[in-house]
Amino acid sequence: MRMRQIEAFHAIYVSGSISGAARVLNVSQPSLTKVLQHAEQQLGFALFRRVKGRLVATDEAHVLFREVSDVHERLSSLRKTARNLRSGSAGNVRVSVLPALGLDLAPAAIAKLRKAHPGVTFDVMTQHHDEVLRSLYERRCEVAIAYAPAPHPRLKIIELCPAELVLMHRRDAPKVPARIELSWLKGKDIIGLSTSGPVGDLFAAALGKLQVIANEVISAQTFYLAAAMVRHDAGIAIVDEPTAYAMSNAQTDIKFFDPPMRFNVCAIHLEDRPLSQLARAFVQGMREQIVQTQAAHNPAHNRRL
Repeated sequence: MRMRQIEAFHAIYVSGSISGAARVLNVSQPSLTKVLQHAEQQLGFALFRRVKGRLVATDEAHVLFREVSDVHERLSSLRKTARNLRSGSAGNVRVSVLPALGLDLAPAAIAKLRKAHPGVTFDVMTQHHDEVLRSLYERRCEVAIAYAPAPHPRLKIIELCPAELVLMHRRDAPKVPARIELSWLKGKDIIGLSTSGPVGDLFAAALGKLQVIANEVISAQTFYLAAAMVRHDAGIAIVDEPTAYAMSNAQTDIKFFDPPMRFNVCAIHLEDRPLSQLARAFVQGMREQIVQTQAAHNPAHNRRL
């Protein structure tokens, strides 16, 4: 199949109609119909049939779509990379941050930089840890802020500051120590994380080392979702400092672990793509914002590090 045929088949399969696919591809219906017919002739089998006036994919089309979808995704990635290369500007900063950092810290840092440089524009994405590298490679972002990224030859990693995992709980929760030893979690019902990246691995490794088994009664995909459940009295949760500070209220409390479970908040960019002056200013702004937030919520923080 040629690329035009792949695009046509994918659009028709997803939209479920020739008219819908034509709108997506910005082409006429007759021209799209011809492309589909040529594709079916080359393949030697039908991709769609009309059933009671509706276009229905054949069994062969369902099988073929799995392969076409992968090709279409790669083509889309290529186009995004080319578009981002073409539209790159010193006055625009494309940023990817973890959801936890998008709650408060990144918006605050961006607001301050915008006040100092009113002409700068931002494209901001919140992504999970595994999605950050892909955004950098596709050049959808210039810089990413993440937790404890693994070293990689194509990446430049800048450590901004350390942070810790903390226990977040309701103030009316019974018998929570002032500082938490991991053994205290043994047998406790906790809100766990189903996808948490290196920081989740850090917590799991610490539990495994001490052979502590907690009861994960709720599984969440993000720290802020776990924190929100704490606020609604669904249980206790282990979250990162930025999430705990952004999501805490008068009904919740934060406790630190002893010994602490620390990780680095880092800025990441491609090794062969040095940061622009504005991106460097954003990274510095993030560092300052994190340190200020930590000091405001816990003045003893710097003494612990």
